[in-house]
Amino acid sequence: MDNQLKEIFGAWLAAIGTVTAAVGSTPFRSLGSSFRKDLNLIGNELQAVGNALEADGQGEENLERLGNELQSVGNVTVISGLVIDFKDTTQQKLIISGNWIQALGGATALGDEFQDTSDINEVYNIIGNLLQVIGNSLQALSGVNELKASYIDNKESSEKEEDNSIWSLNVVGSWIQAIGSVISLIGQIQEESEEQSNEDQENDSTDSDEKQDNETQDDERRYKNVIPNKHF
Repeated sequence: MDNQLKEIFGAWLAAIGTVTAAVGSTPFRSLGSSFRKDLNLIGNELQAVGNALEADGQGEENLERLGNELQSVGNVTVISGLVIDFKDTTQQKLIISGNWIQALGGATALGDEFQDTSDINEVYNIIGNLLQVIGNSLQALSGVNELKASYIDNKESSEKEEDNSIWSLNVVGSWIQAIGSVISLIGQIQEESEEQSNEDQENDSTDSDEKQDNETQDDERRYKNVIPNKHF
C-alpha cells in the first residue's frame, strides 16, 4: 500500500470511527447503554487505526504526522478507559486524558496546515482539524464536569439536571468532532488527487522530453550518415 492510499484509507477509517463514536455517545432511546458503549469503543478503535495509517502515510517527519500520532495515542487512551476494569474515577480520568491528547494532536496538525493556506484543500483540512480540536475539548470538559459531580453529593433532582448538561456537552462535542473528521476526509481526498494529477503531468512531461531528445539524437545520426555519403 503506497503512502497516498494509506492516508486516504486512514482518513476514511477515522471519519467512520468518529461518526460511530458520536452515535454511541448520543442517548438514543432505541439504543441500550451497553450497545452504545460498544459503538463508542468500536469508533475509537477505528479512529486509532485510521490516525496511525495517516501518520504512516506521511513518510517524513512533520507536524501533521506528529499530530496524527498524538490523536492515535489519545484514542488508545480512551479505549483503555472503556475496556480495562479500573475504578470508575480512573476510567473517567483515562477518557478525559485521551480526549485532551486528541485535541492536542489536532492542534499540532493545524500547525502544518497553516504553512500553505493558498490551497483550497488545505482550507478543508484546517477547518476539519479545528472542529476536531473543539469537539475533543468539549468531550474532555464534559468528563471533567462529570468527574467533579461524582465527588459531590447533591439532591437527586440536581443530579439529574447535572447529568443532562453533561450529556449535552459530550454529545455536541462528539458530533462536532465527527463533522470535522468528515471535512478533513474531503480535503485529504482532494489533496491526494491533486498530488497524483501533478505527478502524472510531470511524468508525461518527462516522457515527452525524453521522446524529443531521442528524436533529436536520431536526426543527428542520420545527418552524420548522410554527409559522408555526399563525398562519394
